Amino acid sequence: MTVLAPTAWWKGLGGLTRTGSALEGLAWALYDFANTIFSFAIVSFAMSLWAIRFLGEDDGTFWFTMAVSGSVMLNAVVSPILGAMSDRVGRRKPFLAFFTVACVAGTAVIGLVDIRLGLLAFAVANFAYQAALIYYDALLPDVANPGRRGRLSGVGVALGYCGTLLVGGLLLLGLTIENGRSTSSTFVLVAGLFLVFAAPLFLVVHERRRGGSPFSPVDAVRSWDQLAQTIRHARRAPGLMRFIIARFFYSDPVNTTIAVMSAFAVHAVGFTEGQALQVLLILTVVAVLASFGWGFLVDRWGPRRTLFLVLGTWAVGLTIISLFLATIPFLAAGALLGAGLGGVGVAAAALLLS
Repeated sequence: MTVLAPTAWWKGLGGLTRTGSALEGLAWALYDFANTIFSFAIVSFAMSLWAIRFLGEDDGTFWFTMAVSGSVMLNAVVSPILGAMSDRVGRRKPFLAFFTVACVAGTAVIGLVDIRLGLLAFAVANFAYQAALIYYDALLPDVANPGRRGRLSGVGVALGYCGTLLVGGLLLLGLTIENGRSTSSTFVLVAGLFLVFAAPLFLVVHERRRGGSPFSPVDAVRSWDQLAQTIRHARRAPGLMRFIIARFFYSDPVNTTIAVMSAFAVHAVGFTEGQALQVLLILTVVAVLASFGWGFLVDRWGPRRTLFLVLGTWAVGLTIISLFLATIPFLAAGALLGAGLGGVGVAAAALLLS
């Protein structure tokens, strides 16, 4: 049984891909493992505390959130052009490689330069991380069988959580940590892990050939026209535009909370950086476990009612954190936020497809 189980899993993974290669499916999914290491260790944990350490609580928090918001907003503005470039040229992997290297390089130098340049490097890395996701997701049809894309994507999500646990465990063991605090080596470690686990995609995954031609400024303008046309068509679908607008307003607080959670735990509640890291890891585990429960509720209640309950859970958690700056209330609120985090993606995806 111990031998057959991994063999069956490997064979099943091969059945999800176009080529029948389990190695290709694993190589694609490992990129999710790699980029989640960055999002957890840098965005959710180390960077906000690093900025506050050198700039003070008020300035550090302000410039960290500005770096996050600016990089995300810039990505939202240029993502139609990035997608159009890829479609026009007919390639995905070269663009994915460029932004992956940019993210890795930006991450590695954060702790090696002045904090202001470090924040700029972080903004570049976060922008590149967001941009790379466009091309990573676009590669899925090249790897997965048409009827198995959801399952292979689920493998990637599962490995992503494993990446969180790996880097969190390494940091908890004291690797790149001195006196309970992150060091410049933390950023180098994360950059190295990102590069190592992203590499199999570029070595193993085969991109389907497409006809392409050089990209021109005219194509950039056309990409915006295409976006406008897509928005006009979206209005014909009942409730779709309302959902998209509502998703923006509820996802922004969710993402902001995730980004500042470690800084809040340390500077408002009084945790050490190590304790804050433990809390983040617990939230991750709770999110994984709760996602199964939310999936059951989606099937039983429907995605709309479930999403309302998820957001209600988040509202209660945020209210507790706002009113009670103490360890026990913070942990209770963290459990609610972690549970809600697992449900946001499950319910929103089901609602969009319904």
